[in-house]
Amino acid sequence: MSQVYTTQELIQILTEERRACLRGERLKLEVTVSGNPVIDQFIKAEGLQKFNAYQDFKAAIHQYQREHQVSGIVRQTITVKGQTLNYPAVDSQLITLPNDLKILKDAKNSILNFWYEVTGDMDLYLSINNSKQYQPIQLIDVERIATRTEWCGLWKWENSHFLEIILQLGWGKAELAAYKRGFPESGSEYIHAVNPGNTPIG
Repeated sequence: MSQVYTTQELIQILTEERRACLRGERLKLEVTVSGNPVIDQFIKAEGLQKFNAYQDFKAAIHQYQREHQVSGIVRQTITVKGQTLNYPAVDSQLITLPNDLKILKDAKNSILNFWYEVTGDMDLYLSINNSKQYQPIQLIDVERIATRTEWCGLWKWENSHFLEIILQLGWGKAELAAYKRGFPESGSEYIHAVNPGNTPIG
């Protein structure tokens, strides 16, 4: 029986393939920019060819995940204000399997509790208009959104003068939840916590 690649090995394979595509070592030559041969002759299609070559490869990896039941889950660690949380997240290049969604759902409460604990004295904003604008909200608003969602994600932006903690409240498949790609079956809301007087940048 042949070896089945692990989650970490698939991530490494995708990373190497992405680099090869960006260097122009992989091109999907039949890709055209507009589909109009008169216009396409004046536009450099190489960037689109690189992108599509990588997307095709990534789709093959996703199919491999499904066929061999290779999880898209990786473990993340975040430390904020001296508090540390280790939690599951889906790698940005992989997909979620049904068992992955169960893992994410099971971790929802611990992620939420951590976020509530480290953001208690921070200003809260809801990302709107595809993260182009931010609307101030209250903790009760976050709690309402959280009751309607299935799983959570966390990120932070931090330097010596600034701290932003982003809580993703999602539903459906994680790989489709960002940027409204799978809406309404999959999606997410983003809550940004910043120190008083600051506004989100992430």
